[in-house]
Formats: sequence, structure tokens, C-alpha cells
Amino acid sequence: MSYIARFGKDNSACDTGNSAEGSGSSKGPDEVSNDFDHEIAQLTKHKSRPHQLLSGDMPGKLRLPVSTMKMLVGRESNHSGRGRFSSADCCHVLSRYLPLNGPWGVDQSRSPAYVSQFSNDGLFFVAGFQGGHIRIYNVEKGWKVQKDILTQSLRWTITDTSLSPDQRYLVYASMTPVVNIVNVESSKTESLANVTEIHGGLDFSIDDDEDEFGIFSVKFSTDGRELVAASSDASIYVYDLQENKVSLRIPAHQSDVNTVCFADESGHLIYSGSDDNLCKVWDRRCLMTKGKAAGVLMGHLEGVTFIDSRGDGRYLISNGKDQTTKLWDIRKMSSTAI
Repeated sequence: MSYIARFGKDNSACDTGNSAEGSGSSKGPDEVSNDFDHEIAQLTKHKSRPHQLLSGDMPGKLRLPVSTMKMLVGRESNHSGRGRFSSADCCHVLSRYLPLNGPWGVDQSRSPAYVSQFSNDGLFFVAGFQGGHIRIYNVEKGWKVQKDILTQSLRWTITDTSLSPDQRYLVYASMTPVVNIVNVESSKTESLANVTEIHGGLDFSIDDDEDEFGIFSVKFSTDGRELVAASSDASIYVYDLQENKVSLRIPAHQSDVNTVCFADESGHLIYSGSDDNLCKVWDRRCLMTKGKAAGVLMGHLEGVTFIDSRGDGRYLISNGKDQTTKLWDIRKMSSTAI
């Protein structure tokens, strides 16, 4: 049994207030828990107050949250004399953005949820389940299931999904060389592979492939004309949707390539992450002459599981099995791995 959950923000979670004190009355488990939560909230609030020079507290004056902009200006002006935020300052800033309550259930399934992501505009949430279902939730309509897709050609699990930029098509991958594409624009909620709707198969294998491979990650280009995929044969594949064929294969890493994406709108740059602990930057314009990565980003102690680009061809974030998330500037990348 798996659950899809969302977080919410409760601005009243740390509000002060006088609680009625009973004399000799016993409290149930829920009341004791509420008192305990309230005490934690009060202690957290007390420890999260910004520096007095920034807050400008006056006796008898209502204490209001200090704006993030004022906090940053104060830090740059060195109001605290430390030249940086204190731990309390950091807590005060973060408390304005981090969710304070939840998560609560949105949906549940009999099979584990393996992969999920928001659409680029945040209006839709796509979840892929190991049992072969993909559900698209409409966030603005109370997380209503807009599309329930029963997949085909599934091996082990759905490893990745990607919505096209115009949100008309969805591709999904599994541990096979075939990526399936389905039109999700229709008004029907249920989509059964090749029964109610056609799920086209895009074959990423090449004629000289001796061993079958699986695809861990697949992403659309910004213009929706290409797909880039990361595979278990340590390679990156680019698929031309107009020509309906693989246009490029890059022997990219020393181990499984777990994640891949286009860096910007041009489609020239590709980011990849692998179980060899490396993130790499690929420039398709130089591959024919150099035959190697444009740069390498080293720092993860274990395999890289996910990469996402800011979309400017300069910054990306990566997540690793070493339980760290890193922000990279490719202007600082190395030419080779050490």
C-alpha cells in the first residue's frame, strides 16, 4: 500500500495563546499530545527570533515577523557584528517558507509509488506506480485524478515519466529499451494501453546493441522535438521524435546512468548523473571533435540519483545516494575526473 501526500502551511501553528488550566482534571492522549506540540512550537518560536537590531522590538509593542528582505539587508550591513546570520536568524527566515503541518493523504494505491514530479507550471502532478499505473492529478482542482493510465511493456517498475512542454503527451520508461508515449489531452479519465488509447513505442536500441538495457530516466527537450534518456548500459540516448529514431548515443559513464536532462532551451547541453558518483556536462556541438564530456562535476561520495537544471545552461542541482543535494555552477567544472 502506498500513499500520495502533500504538505500544507499553517500560519497559526506558532501563535501564542492562553490555554485554560484545569484543576485536577485528567487529560486524554490527544490533549497531552496537543500540549506537547504546543510546547515545542513555543520553544521553536522563542529560538527563532531574529537579532534584536533587526527586529527593533520595543516594550509593549506588538512583535511582527521581520521581512526576508530586511534580514538580508541587515546581514549585508553587518548589523549583528558577525557578518553572517545567527542560527536564530536562519530559523526565522526558513520558518516563513517551510511547511509547518502535514503531510496528509491525497490518494493511495495497492502498489508502491516509484516516481513522481510536478509539471513545469505546477498545475499537474504525475505519479508512477510499480504496479503499472500512472496517475495525473490536477492540483488546482483539489488533486483530482485527471488521467489514470494503465501502462504496457512494463518490466519491474515505471522508472520515469515526463510531460511534453505543451502537456499533450506523456512518455514513460521502464527497464526496457522501449519508451512509451501516450496522448493525455483527451477528456477520458482512464487510458488503457492500446485499448482506449494508443500507447506508441519508441525503441531506443540500436542495431549493433548486443545486450538489452533498461532506461532509468527520460526527459523532453524544451521544444518537445527530442527526448533524452539515461540507461543501464552507461549511455545517454537522444531520440528525434520527428524522425522517429535515435539520433545520438553517448558512452557517458563507467556505471549506470541514473538521471539526465537538457540544460537549457537550445538543447545543445545535456547534464547526466551516474552510479560512478559523477555529474557530467555534454556539449553536442563538440562531441564529434572531442568525443568526451565538456566537463565533470565531482563531489558526491555515492551514486547520483537525480539532476535538475535551472534552465539557464549554468546551474543545476543533483541528489545522491550519499544523502546530499548539491548546487552546481558549471563554470567551475573540471575538464576531467580525478
